[in-house]
Amino acid sequence: MRRVLCSRVTSPKGCSPDTAGLIVRVRNGLPTIAAGVFACLVTNVVATALTYKLEAGEKACFYAETNKENEKIAFYFAVQSGGSFDIDYRVEGPDSKIILEGEKERQGDFVFSAQKTGEYSFCFDNEMSTFTEKMIDIEISSEHEARTAQLPSKQGTSPEQTSVLEESIFKISGQLSTISRNQKYFRTRENRNFSTVNSTEKRIVNFSVIQICLIVCMGALQVLVVRFFFQGARKGYV
Repeated sequence: MRRVLCSRVTSPKGCSPDTAGLIVRVRNGLPTIAAGVFACLVTNVVATALTYKLEAGEKACFYAETNKENEKIAFYFAVQSGGSFDIDYRVEGPDSKIILEGEKERQGDFVFSAQKTGEYSFCFDNEMSTFTEKMIDIEISSEHEARTAQLPSKQGTSPEQTSVLEESIFKISGQLSTISRNQKYFRTRENRNFSTVNSTEKRIVNFSVIQICLIVCMGALQVLVVRFFFQGARKGYV
């Protein structure tokens, strides 16, 4: 059964440290005071997905903490804008063992089992870019294989009816997850196609400007050549 997760930015003093399940933290990008205030406000907010702007030459890491072994961790990312829509990424376990790694990837969707409890890191590296910043959609979630929750049975309801209702709920949950994935996929495709259209438009404008400049230069050159011929003919008559 899929679990509802909580996210936070930091865990300063004065904020409740209790977060159920996965804890996503951003360790860079916000001032200390702002991060503390924000953490106090969002400690109990349900959120597992975010959009992060990775500056040129920046390396950002996000962390997920698991409390039980063999939890399934789903990791999704997609570069929405910037450069060639590619990024380097690395996923490491609590023992610093590399679980997933890739270079110049546009997007990824992975599911793996957490063999050990502890903190898992999800790092993105934009050191390949000197000037270009990139917008990345990130989603980290945790899921148990066992169905621990049971629906309460009403009086006069048979266990078979309750089981059928549970199966329907789980099917709806799976279909909603599929719809969410498809929406993210189409959003990524839309952003990339829009970037391609903008790039093509700029090339057409630049090519048109170059053509106009060449036509003007050719016209001026033709005028100079004609004047040169006429001036030469007049000198011959003299």
